[in-house]
Amino acid sequence: MHNHTNLEEFAAALGEICSHTSIAPGRPLRWTIIANPKAGGFTIGSRWKRHHAQLQACVEKARGYPLRNDAGPSRTARETAGNTLGNQWLIPTSGPGHAGKITEALMSEVRSAVPSPRDSAQSDTQLPHAVGVPFHLIITAGGDGTSLEVLTVLYNAPASLRSHCVILRLPMGTGNDGADAEALDKALGLLIYPATIVYTGALRLTTATQGKGPFLAFNILSVGLDAFVTHMTNKMKGNLPGDSYKLWVDIAALLYDRLYRVGPMDVRAVDEAGTVVTAFRKDVLLLAVGASGHRTYGSHNRILPDDRNVCVVKQMSLVRKVALKGLFTTGEHINKPESILFNAHRVEFHGAYPLLAQMDGETVLLHPEDFPAAIELTEPAIPALRLAPQ
Repeated sequence: MHNHTNLEEFAAALGEICSHTSIAPGRPLRWTIIANPKAGGFTIGSRWKRHHAQLQACVEKARGYPLRNDAGPSRTARETAGNTLGNQWLIPTSGPGHAGKITEALMSEVRSAVPSPRDSAQSDTQLPHAVGVPFHLIITAGGDGTSLEVLTVLYNAPASLRSHCVILRLPMGTGNDGADAEALDKALGLLIYPATIVYTGALRLTTATQGKGPFLAFNILSVGLDAFVTHMTNKMKGNLPGDSYKLWVDIAALLYDRLYRVGPMDVRAVDEAGTVVTAFRKDVLLLAVGASGHRTYGSHNRILPDDRNVCVVKQMSLVRKVALKGLFTTGEHINKPESILFNAHRVEFHGAYPLLAQMDGETVLLHPEDFPAAIELTEPAIPALRLAPQ
C-alpha cells in the first residue's frame, strides 16, 4: 500500500511537470509513463525520500512556465492504467516483457493518428510537423531492464512513427546506467528547461548462427568477465541484499577462470568507412563497446571514461585482477597495460570457447559455432532529449 501511494504521488507530480513542458510546441502533447513498481527508487525508503523532494522542487520550477491546454496522458495510458491508479494515468509494469507490450500498444496508437504519405500532400519528413497530429512523450521510470524493453520496441518501429515520439529515461532503478541523467532532478530538467530532440544509435550483436540474434543494446554491449557478473547478478537478484553487482565483481575475480576458459580471441575493428582501426589476437578477459564514449555500467562503473567507445581488457593473473578491479569504478583502469581503448564503428571477434555476452543487463551465451560475431553501431534511431544550447 505504501508503494502504491509512492506511485500515485510520483504520477501526479510528473503529470503536472509534463503539463508545463515546452516539448513539441504547437502540437498536442501526449505522455505515457511506464514505471516498474518494484524499482529501488520507489521501494527503498531513503531513495524515495530523496526522489520525492526532487520531484516537488521540479514541480515548483515547472509551474513557472505556461500551462499547456493541449497536453495530457495518451489513450494507451488511460486505457491501460485507468483502473489501477485512478486518474493519475501511470502504467505500472507487472513483470518482464510488460514494458515492451505497453510500448507496442502505444505504437499502434501513434500509427492510428499519423496520416500516410499517400493520404497527405506532405512528404514523410514533413509529417512530424503536421498540425493536429499528437506528439508522444514516453517516460520510463525504472532501471535498465525497463528502458531496454521500451527502447527495443521503439527502435524496431517504423521511422515514420518514431518521428512523432521522444523518450525520457528516469533513474528510478538499481541500475540506471542507461538513464538520461544520473540524478532524477537532472533528468526532469529536460522537461522543464528548453530542450531539443536528437537521434541516437544503438548497438547490435550479430552471430554466425542463423536465428541467434541480432541482439540490441542502447548503452553498452560487452562479452566476457563483466557479462558473467551481470548474469550472476540477474540470477541472484532478490536473494541477496544490497548491491549484488559489486559482490559478484569480487566473486568473479576468483571464479571466472574456473567456469569459463579464457583463450585467444581474434579482434578486428573498423570505422564507419570500413577502414581497419586495429586487429589483434590476444587472450581477452572482456570486450566492451559503447554507443559512445563516456559510458558506465554495473551501477556507474566507468568502463568507458573518455571519448573512446571500445575497451578491451587482456587476461591477467588472479592477483592482478584483485588489485585492479576497483579501478573500473573510477576509470583509472585505462592507464594500465592490460587495457586497450580505441574508437570503432564495428568490432568483429572470434573465439574458440563459450562466452557470455550482455546487452544492457540481459545476457546470452555464445558458443564456438556462433563465431565470428560482431558488435556494431546502428544508424541514429532513438529520439532523445538534450538541453538546448544557451
